[in-house]
Amino acid sequence: MLDHGGGILAAARRYGIPAQDWLDLSTGLNPHGWPVPEIPARAWQRLPETADGLEAAAAEYYGCEALLPVAGSQPAIQALPRLRPACRVGMLAATYAEHPHAWARNGHEVVRLAQERIDEALDTLDVLLVCNPNNPTGWQASPTQLDAWRARLATRGGWLVVDEAFMDCTPEQSMLPRIGTPGLVVLRSIGKFFGLAGARAGFVFAWPELLARLREELGPWTLSGPARVAVRLALQDREWQAHMRERLETDSARLAGLLAVNGLTPNGGSALFQWLAHPAATALHDFLARHGILIRHFPENGSVRFGLPAGEADWQRLEAALSAWCIPR
Repeated sequence: MLDHGGGILAAARRYGIPAQDWLDLSTGLNPHGWPVPEIPARAWQRLPETADGLEAAAAEYYGCEALLPVAGSQPAIQALPRLRPACRVGMLAATYAEHPHAWARNGHEVVRLAQERIDEALDTLDVLLVCNPNNPTGWQASPTQLDAWRARLATRGGWLVVDEAFMDCTPEQSMLPRIGTPGLVVLRSIGKFFGLAGARAGFVFAWPELLARLREELGPWTLSGPARVAVRLALQDREWQAHMRERLETDSARLAGLLAVNGLTPNGGSALFQWLAHPAATALHDFLARHGILIRHFPENGSVRFGLPAGEADWQRLEAALSAWCIPR
């Protein structure tokens, strides 16, 4: 299986630093996760039911009723390639690694593209898959541009699949208002913005026929009962959501500034992370790890991604380590 962020236990063994002493900035998750209340016992003791209000809460939060709850984006990422015959699928050269992995293992030809080459390559593709904002680079396409690509693909029965796992801080840029137009599939995750990665919850939005096929492919009870309770309540907490959008934008700007003043100006980012392509990316990752700070390393393209520190002590710890990095060695 592919490597992902986290992995504190493995890092602890490698660097000889106890797991509880690490500052984990490797995942891109909101470090101020939504405060989950006590879950009623019946949610643990009964099979999940669809009449519990989750779908209604999701439809109101996302502004779209054509949805299917899934156990995080991963089941949909793995299942969608099984719903098309072998074809050509375009995606960014640097993107979330599970996407190319899933399409390739199901017999599709994956075409890796620089963002500026998508338009010229589109007519040779059957599917275009875009993470928006892109993970890990933070690059973002406008809804207008995405819809233009979708329309061109749809004339040939093609799909535009948009993974919006990091979109919650900028909902005005979402493609969800266009759901129902031919060929559009949107994935959303609860893990990133709400900081509830352990719930393994997300949603797929598409036209009814595709959702029905996906529902049959995934089978019943895609979300556990406790996850359904927690996610419904989180989606309904508008006060927390509004406050968190402001806080994350502020924290992301602070992180970008902190990196810049230490000679590590980011090349991209989002409200939940900053991304840096650097010739010394491997050395920087190792240096910070020896200080008990874990960032995400992408050796295939010489880059690293920094998530947000949680509290002031974590900010100060990161600042001290970055200052030490800047000292000539």
